[in-house]
Amino acid sequence: MSAFRWYNSYVDFDKEVYRQEKLEKQSFAGVNIQEITFDECEFNSCTLNESQFDRCRFINCKFTGCDLSNLAPSKCEFREVSFSGCKAIGIDWTKAVIVKDLEFSECMLNYSNFKMLKLQKIKLVKCEVKEAAFIGTNLSNSDLRKSDFEKSMFFKTNLTGANFSGAKNYFIDINNNTLKKTRFSLPEALSLLNNLDIIIE
Repeated sequence: MSAFRWYNSYVDFDKEVYRQEKLEKQSFAGVNIQEITFDECEFNSCTLNESQFDRCRFINCKFTGCDLSNLAPSKCEFREVSFSGCKAIGIDWTKAVIVKDLEFSECMLNYSNFKMLKLQKIKLVKCEVKEAAFIGTNLSNSDLRKSDFEKSMFFKTNLTGANFSGAKNYFIDINNNTLKKTRFSLPEALSLLNNLDIIIE
């Protein structure tokens, strides 16, 4: 049965699928939500930090101005989900079973884990993405413009066709990542030379 847990008590949803619902300024902090499908739903100014989503599905949903920090997406699906102005710090996205076609705009994604995920065409625009892990991640054809990647780790990452225009504070070892037609802008692009045994005068 579909249910969410508010601390130590369970409250049953009256249905397992919610379509085109709008949730405004709701607090679900610390809640455990199980086996619910949200289809074309909107979450506006909601608090979901420290929440546990277990086997839930989010299809074509929108999160605006929400706090999702340390949310645990256990065995969840995220398809065509957009986040705008959200705080989504410390999320381990590898716990989800499907993460596809995500869009983040002006979000805080510090300490996020995207290790080994296939995130082709993901959008991380004007975001703060500090100390995030992109180890073995496929970011081909992704839109990473104007984001801050301070201390984020790129290793064995596929950056083919990715767009870093206006992005800053990234450190990308060109010998340990795949860069083909990857777009960078000056002066930040000079950081790509850091691991080369060369002298620039």
